Amino acid sequence: MSTFDISPSIRIPWSELQFSYSRSSGPGGQHVNKTNTKATLKWDVQQTEALPPTVKQRFEKHWGARINKEGCLVISSEESREQRSNMEACLEKLKHMVTLSAKRPKPRIATKPSRSSVKRTQEKKRQHSDRKNQRRESKNISYRKD
Repeated sequence: MSTFDISPSIRIPWSELQFSYSRSSGPGGQHVNKTNTKATLKWDVQQTEALPPTVKQRFEKHWGARINKEGCLVISSEESREQRSNMEACLEKLKHMVTLSAKRPKPRIATKPSRSSVKRTQEKKRQHSDRKNQRRESKNISYRKD
C-alpha cells in the first residue's frame, strides 16, 4: 500500500502526505492534556505529480483558501479522542476535496428568455412606473425651478 487511492486514475503516494499530531482542544478531562490526538495532514499540492494539470488547477481554484504560502494544503481533525480516527478523518476530507475537484463542471448553456416572460417583465415595470407617477401627482410637488 504505497499510494492513497482516491480514484482509479488518481493515486497520491504516501511519501507526499505528512502527518503531525498535537494535543486536542475541547472536553476530555485529564486525558486530553497528555495525549496527542489531533491529527494534521500536510500535502504539497503545487509539487505533486499525482493530479492531472486540469484537476490540480480546479483544486487550487476551489480550495485555494486552505493552501498556505508554501503551496501546502493543511487539513486537521480533532473530532475523535483517538489519533487513528482523526488521521482517517483527515484522509476522508482530502479524498472528498480531490473527488470534487476531479469532476468536470457542466458547461453553461446560454438560454434566451421566452417571449411571454419578457412581456410579463415589461408589464411589471410599466405598472411600477405608473404607481410611482401616481404618488408624485398626488403630492402636487413640482421639481422644476422656475
